[in-house]
Amino acid sequence: MSDTYEATRSNEVEQTPDERILANLAGALDRSLPVPLSTQLRGLIEFGIALGELPTGQRLPSVRELAERAGIAHMTVATVYRELREAGLIEAKPGAGTYVGDGHNSDGLRSHAIRKIQRRIEALFNEAEQLGLSPSVVSSLVNARAARGPAPTRPLRVVMVGNFVETTQQYANRIQDHLGPDDTIVVTTVDALHRGETFPLPCDICVTLAHRRGEVEHLVPSGIPVVGLSFIPAEETRAQLAMIDPMARVGIVSIFPEFTALMKPGVLRFAPHVSDVHVRLITAPDLAAFLSQVDVAIYASGAEATVRKLLPPGRQAMEFRYVPDPHAIRVTLLPIVERLRSTSASQEEMPS
Repeated sequence: MSDTYEATRSNEVEQTPDERILANLAGALDRSLPVPLSTQLRGLIEFGIALGELPTGQRLPSVRELAERAGIAHMTVATVYRELREAGLIEAKPGAGTYVGDGHNSDGLRSHAIRKIQRRIEALFNEAEQLGLSPSVVSSLVNARAARGPAPTRPLRVVMVGNFVETTQQYANRIQDHLGPDDTIVVTTVDALHRGETFPLPCDICVTLAHRRGEVEHLVPSGIPVVGLSFIPAEETRAQLAMIDPMARVGIVSIFPEFTALMKPGVLRFAPHVSDVHVRLITAPDLAAFLSQVDVAIYASGAEATVRKLLPPGRQAMEFRYVPDPHAIRVTLLPIVERLRSTSASQEEMPS
């Protein structure tokens, strides 16, 4: 796991992965922020999943461990864990602990796919029997098809669902670089779908942020697979943070309360030489006064218009931008894309 959660960058000697996660989660909770600790904790875990720092199968601290290390009520941690379980982001394994889930409540893609194919095979043999064909004939046909190898491919239509249209389009542009030249990708937002706006069709596969996969699955038409991707800080963001004047007064503006606790350690990860750093929510009543006192404003994606409107002339402003993790695209998304591409092409070749 990276240093995104670390409130301090000391005492890193000989920590096990489980101990490091415990220390990072507990240490990142900031009582000076106008955000409830329960909201901060949920955001820390959700964003860790979104960034791939808490991968599927990663063990999380127990309620007692985390509550005692963070100095918060056991009920606070238990409530956050319950909400995350209900969202399908984590799962409890009796006698083994709590682990990061796959983003939705299901039996897993592989077992679901196998059951689906088994039903279709059963239907195929039943139909063959009605047509007077023996099981051996059907088996020969299936074996002949398997021997032909991969089916011809066709372009796919992808929909990216994010938080804001502009940033989601930026994410889609990055993903497009990994797709085929004839594949297309369009964007929409979670809020738009919640408002009842029409989901962009046709669509072969939907892509979203890892921690919002379960939510998005309930918003897209049935039958469309939803893939959650992890994200990493953009290279240009890391470079800009490293170049901040050590004596600069830095103000951070966050949009989502649950992610507020993450932004300061996230900035300090790439600008450890800066010491005067403070955070505000975009809805803070004193935001204008806060921005008037800073030399550099660092804002979350989606906050640019507000920050630039309130920031005095001559002050530096930069977006803390994330991009889809290329490794996650290659390992998580592309295998599903190619499987769908081949399957769709095979179905189109079948005579009606």
